[in-house]
Amino acid sequence: MARMSAFHRLVTKYQRDVDFLIIYIEEAHPSDGWVTTDSPYSIPQHRSLEDRVSAAQVLQQGAPSCSLVLDTMANSSSSAYGAYFERLYVIQNGTIMYQGGRGPDGYQVSELRTWLEITMHSA
Repeated sequence: MARMSAFHRLVTKYQRDVDFLIIYIEEAHPSDGWVTTDSPYSIPQHRSLEDRVSAAQVLQQGAPSCSLVLDTMANSSSSAYGAYFERLYVIQNGTIMYQGGRGPDGYQVSELRTWLEITMHSA
């Protein structure tokens, strides 16, 4: 939850200058799989696109006000960007400008905030 709060604050601060997008990938800790005790949600593994849509609707209730899209059931986006479990990117004109570390340990909203501050001030 703390990560989502930090990301929410980042979105709020930069939403006039940056288009934010959340790509909801496969569930990292499904309630019927590798369960974690600190998850605020109880979401089973997605067995269909409809399952993923339902899970994304739960996530969106606590998500910042930015677009949320779903990965394919083949997890194409997650595979292409090495996003499993979670990852932050900045893509500009089709080029990756910032690539954060893989979550959970490499997911550092503060690092992205610093990158945006430097980039926005030098523009």
